[in-house]
Amino acid sequence: MSAPTPPAPPPEPLDAAAVLELYRRAGGLRHGHFVLSSGRHSDTYLQSAVVLQWPALAAALGRALAAPWRGRVDVVVGPAMGGVVIGHETAGALGVRMVFTERVDGAMALRRSFAVAAGERALVVENVVTTGGSALEVAGLLRAAGAEVAGLATIVDRLPEGATLPLELHALARVTAASWDPAKCPACGSGSGSEAPGSRRGLPSTRR
Repeated sequence: MSAPTPPAPPPEPLDAAAVLELYRRAGGLRHGHFVLSSGRHSDTYLQSAVVLQWPALAAALGRALAAPWRGRVDVVVGPAMGGVVIGHETAGALGVRMVFTERVDGAMALRRSFAVAAGERALVVENVVTTGGSALEVAGLLRAAGAEVAGLATIVDRLPEGATLPLELHALARVTAASWDPAKCPACGSGSGSEAPGSRRGLPSTRR
């Protein structure tokens, strides 16, 4: 198997079309039958890891994410695993520190001696926002620690049409994709196997 070839970074500043083209060329925008990290099923999956494996692309995306937040943020917080790489790149572009949260007994927590201070302005950074559940959980954790949540930055917004979050949200691109409760998934009804590439569910697996 030959080594993958990195997509050439597009001219900056990145627009939505350029971001989605990066995903397509890197193999990160996929169609099929997927189990999302939220547990819902979808015909579209965004695999940011195959884009962010290239440092030049990750840095360009981090710079683009940082642009609306300059001077407004003291710390970047990314939920593991999806927010770790892009959160670090965004923090670097902003010149601030970055910490990440992890799940402990099913709940988001700051571990590894990470902490936020009362009054710090925290930016939550994700690679893809599907339901917003993880971002809101992180925001609640930060507020409980006394931090001020500046907002949420994500590479791709794939929230359901018309959905809003109680956070200021800036996304580089938007993808509108269907998703279903597993009991109502048409692909499951037809007997189609599903793939679960999300980090909460470990390595990809085929389900029937």
